[in-house]
Amino acid sequence: MFPDMSQYTWIVPDFVWELSENIDLDKLASALPELEEIAKLLPDMEKIGENFTFLKSLLSSGKQCPLHTLHDGHKLKYQRLLERLEKENKELRKVVLQKDDKGIHQRKVKKSLIDMYSEVLDILSDYDSNYNTQDQLPRVVVVGDQSAGKTSVLEMIAQARIFPRGSGEMMTRSPVKVTLSEGPHHVAMFKDSTREFDLGKEEDLAALRHEIELRMRKSVKEGQTVSPETISLSVKGPGIQRMVLVDLPGVISTVTAGMAADTKETIFSISKAYMQNPNAIILCIQDGSVDAERSIVTDLVSQMDPQGKRTIFVLTKVDLAEKNLASSSRIQQIVEGKLFPMKALGYFAVVTGKGSSNESIDSIKDYEEDFFQKSRLLRDGMLKAHQVTTKNLSLAVSDCFWKMVRESVEQQADAFKASRFNLETEWKNNYPRLRELDRNELYEKAKNEILDEVISLSQVTPKHWESILQKKLWERVSTHVIENIYLPAAQTINSGTFNTTVDIKLKQWTDKQLPHKALEVAWETLQEEFARFMAEYKGKDQDDIFDKLKEAVKDESIKRHKWNERAMDSLRVIQHNALEDRSITDKPQWDAAIHFMEETLQSRLKDTDSVIADMVGPDWKQRWLSWKNRTPEQHIRNETKNELERLLKLHEDHTAYLANDEVTTVRKNLEARGVEVDPVLIKDTWHQLFRRHFLQKALLHCNLCRRGFYYYQRHFVDSELECNDVVLFWRIQRMLAITANTLRQQLTNTEVRRLEKNVKEVLEDFGEDTAKKVQLITGRRVQLAEDLSKSILLLSPGLARETAVRQGDHQRAVLFCT
Repeated sequence: MFPDMSQYTWIVPDFVWELSENIDLDKLASALPELEEIAKLLPDMEKIGENFTFLKSLLSSGKQCPLHTLHDGHKLKYQRLLERLEKENKELRKVVLQKDDKGIHQRKVKKSLIDMYSEVLDILSDYDSNYNTQDQLPRVVVVGDQSAGKTSVLEMIAQARIFPRGSGEMMTRSPVKVTLSEGPHHVAMFKDSTREFDLGKEEDLAALRHEIELRMRKSVKEGQTVSPETISLSVKGPGIQRMVLVDLPGVISTVTAGMAADTKETIFSISKAYMQNPNAIILCIQDGSVDAERSIVTDLVSQMDPQGKRTIFVLTKVDLAEKNLASSSRIQQIVEGKLFPMKALGYFAVVTGKGSSNESIDSIKDYEEDFFQKSRLLRDGMLKAHQVTTKNLSLAVSDCFWKMVRESVEQQADAFKASRFNLETEWKNNYPRLRELDRNELYEKAKNEILDEVISLSQVTPKHWESILQKKLWERVSTHVIENIYLPAAQTINSGTFNTTVDIKLKQWTDKQLPHKALEVAWETLQEEFARFMAEYKGKDQDDIFDKLKEAVKDESIKRHKWNERAMDSLRVIQHNALEDRSITDKPQWDAAIHFMEETLQSRLKDTDSVIADMVGPDWKQRWLSWKNRTPEQHIRNETKNELERLLKLHEDHTAYLANDEVTTVRKNLEARGVEVDPVLIKDTWHQLFRRHFLQKALLHCNLCRRGFYYYQRHFVDSELECNDVVLFWRIQRMLAITANTLRQQLTNTEVRRLEKNVKEVLEDFGEDTAKKVQLITGRRVQLAEDLSKSILLLSPGLARETAVRQGDHQRAVLFCT
C-alpha cells in the first residue's frame, strides 16, 4: 500500500525508517475506515454549490442592473432568497458542529475566543483598582428607558426568551452580562454553575427565567430596588453572533410606590459606570411607540458619548409607531439622526413582536420580516434595507464589537503590564522573603499544617493521656470527695459506721454523678490537647496569617464532634467495681495512698488557712511592716476566732457543729469585751476553725498510719490504730487510675480518629466555600498576592498554565494551552 522509498534513503530521515521497523503500517492502514464512510459524515457540498451557483446566476444575469440599482421589490425578493440559503447553510453547520461535538472527527475542542474573552472580563470585574487599572475592555452596554424593549432586543440577538418578563413593572434589577457564542446546541449556563439549560425546551426556559429572577432579587440589598452586582450568563447556539452584552436596569424618570428613594440615582450611577468605559459600545434603545421627547436615555447617552463614535441607536416597536404617527417622516428623521442632538455610528429600526410574552422567537422573526416587507417605510425609501430587522442589527453590533476589541486589547494589556510592575514592586519591598501565594495556595498550605497537627494528636503517649486525665478528674471531683464523703464519714463514732457511710455515699456518687464528670473531663481534655497542638505547631514555616483559619477549623471541628455516650454505662460499672475493692496488696500501694491523702489534706488546709486569714485581716507583723489595718468586720471576726479557739482547746474532740447554748455563751463573752456579734457570724467562723482543726488532726493521724499496713493486713484486730481513711483514699486513687486508663483507651481508639475525620470534613467544606476563605485568610499580603495572580492570568498565559498545574486546576491549565 505504501510506496517503496528505499532508493530515497538520502532524503528520508533515519527516524522514519526506525518508525516503519517498529510499527506495522499496513495493519494500521487496514484499521482505518473506508473513504466512503468518511464521506458520509461530511455535509452535502453539491447542494451548497448548486444553491450558490443559482444565486450567482440570478445576481449576474443582468450586468447593467446591479443589486444596488434594483427596485425595492426585487431587493426584498433577493433578500428572501439569501435568507433561505443562509437558513440552509445554518442547518448544515449545525449538523457539522453536532458531529464534531460527538467526537467523530477526533479533533481537539478548544475554548472559543469569545468565552476566553468573557472569562477575562469576569477576572477584571473584581480586580483591585488601587493602581488605576480599571477595566476598559469592550463590551456592548444595552441601555434604554424602562419598558423600551431593550430586553426583547437582547433576546432576539440571543435567539431565546431568557429573561423574566412583567407588565410595566421593573424586571431587570441588576446588570446581566450575556456572553454569546456559536455552538451545536442552543443552551445557556451561569458562570458559577455547571447546569445547562436547553433553550429548545420550554420547561428549561421557564427554569432559566426563574433562576435569573431569583439571582436578581438575592443581589438586591434590603431597602434597595436595584443592585450593581453583575449576573454572568453564557448562551451558545447555531448562528449566534459572538459578542459580550450587558443588559442594564431601565432608566426611569420618577420613583414610584414600593421603590427605594434613591432608585433613579442608583440606575443612573450604574449606567454611567458602564458607559464611561471609552471602549464600551452603547446600544441605545428608544421606544418608537411613545413620543421621542419623553425619552431620558438619549440625553444620558449624549453626555457619555457626545460624538457618537461608539453608540448604536435602535428604534423599537416600529409597527406601533407607523400605526400611531400621523407623519411617517418623523420615523425617518429619527433613524437618520436628525430629530435628536444625540449622534450615533448607526441607526436601526426593529420589531420585537406583538407585545405578548408567549410569542416564540421564530414567530417574532416572521412577524418582523412580514411587517417590513409590507411597510411603506421601506417601500417609500424612508428606511434602508440594512437598517431594519434584529438580524441586521446583531451583525452590525458584532462587527463593531470585534473591531473595538482589536483596537483596545493591546492598549489595555500595556496598562495591566504597568499595574503588574507596581504590584511586584510592592511585594518585593514588603515581603521580600515570602513566595507570592494567593488565597487558594495559602489555604492548601494551611490545610497541610492543620492535618499534620491532627496527626500529632494521635501520637500522644498513653502515659501523657492518663496523667492529664487523672489530674483533671481529681481536680473536678476532689471537693465532692472531701466535703460530701470524707468529712461526713469522719464525724462518725466508730470504724464500722465510717465504712458504712463511705460505701453508701460512694454508691450514690457512682450512680448519679461520677461517670458524667469523667466524660466531661475527657471531652475537655481532648479539646485542650487539640487546641494546644494547633497553637504550638513547631514547623519552621509557621505563618501567623493562618491563625484565624486554624481557630475557625478548631471551633467548627469541636462543634461537629459528638462524644460517644454509649461508653457511659460501661464506665459506671468499671468505676463501681474499682471503688468496691478494699484490697491493698503491698506496702508501696499503702504508702502511695498515704502520700495521696497527705497531699490532698495539706492542699485543703492551705486553702482553709487562706480563708481564715482573709476573714480576720492582717496579723500584727503585717500591720507593723506593711502598714495595714483591719476593718471593723475583720476585728469582730478576729475576736470571735480567739474565743472559739479557746473553746476548741478545752474540747479537742468537739463535733463539727456548735450547740445553741455554746453559741450563746460565745456571744455573751464577746459582748462582755465590748464586741457585738451576730450568731450567724459565730457559726460561719466556727466552720472554718473546726475545718482547720480537723485537717490538722487528720494529717497527724495520717502520719501515724505510715506504720499501719501491718495492722491493716490483720484488719486492725487488737490494735488501737485504725486507718480506714487511708483505705478510702486508696480506693479513690485506684478509681482515678482505672477511669483515666479507660478514658484514654476511648480517646485513642475512637474519639481522636473521629475528631481527625471531622477536621478533614471541615477543611473540605471550607475549601469549597470561597466566601469562607475570603473571611478567614485576609490582609494586604493576601490581596496583593491575589492581584498578582490575576495579572499573571491576564498577561502571561505560559506562567498562568504553570500556576494552574501547580494548583491542580487542570481545566484552567488546558485553557491556557489553547
